[in-house]
Amino acid sequence: QRRLLFSGDLGYSGRAILRDPATPPHVDAVVMETTYGDRVHKRLQPSVEELYEAITDTFRRGGNVIIPSFALERAQEILYYLREGVEAGHLPASMQLFLDSPMAISATEIFRRHPECYNEEASELFRNERDPFGLAGLHFTRETADSFVLNRIRGGAVIIAGSGMCTGGRVRHHLKHNLWREDSAVVFVGFAARGTLARIIIDGAQRVRLFGEEIPVRARIHTIGGFSAHADREELLAWHRQLGNPERTFLVHGEEKAMAAVAGELGGTEVIMPEPHQSFPL
Repeated sequence: QRRLLFSGDLGYSGRAILRDPATPPHVDAVVMETTYGDRVHKRLQPSVEELYEAITDTFRRGGNVIIPSFALERAQEILYYLREGVEAGHLPASMQLFLDSPMAISATEIFRRHPECYNEEASELFRNERDPFGLAGLHFTRETADSFVLNRIRGGAVIIAGSGMCTGGRVRHHLKHNLWREDSAVVFVGFAARGTLARIIIDGAQRVRLFGEEIPVRARIHTIGGFSAHADREELLAWHRQLGNPERTFLVHGEEKAMAAVAGELGGTEVIMPEPHQSFPL
């Protein structure tokens, strides 16, 4: 018998809402993701503080905050920390927050129905009859017509919309109406693959093309890596050490630089970075 383990997307320890990753079993071979294999994330609390500062600074300038976000888990985590920010007085209680993603809205409703799946901190909120996503100024914009209305807001709003990499979805409309404004801000809270609009903006593009128009990039761009749900290099290596020295480690789901960085740190295992259509007898 041979034991083969697929890592899937490895999570990060100590996060809000979600439980920490389970301890993996000892295996003969592992197929492991390497999304952030070449970097170490900024710690969570400084990232949360950076998010609060980006929002308050934008409100002082009179603009809007656009947060491109993945609909599942990332959007809910951002809602969680925004609620904490309002309750702690780091963000204005009058802040208007729009979750502009039908999928994220549906996911949030499912999260609310299943507190038994949360970590202890979030479950405690439910036991005290508190909603971890409950903000007085939170609005769900499920209908397309309601989404278009948001484009009329000139300032003081936080808009969370998909897709996280800006490759599609409603966030592209919000970028069209806010990216050219010096008083607004775009806050990236997740991974952006090469070639995506998010990565192009993060890398410093002066202009981008949206809906057939050239849009100048004048808004302030914030990239906050500490919210990533993917494990960084240190967490990846720590997870691998729990596997009991597998004979072979297949590195996947990462850019070449990230995979190479992880490969250079692994010892006692044959490291393989497979090419498309390769096969390996187990």
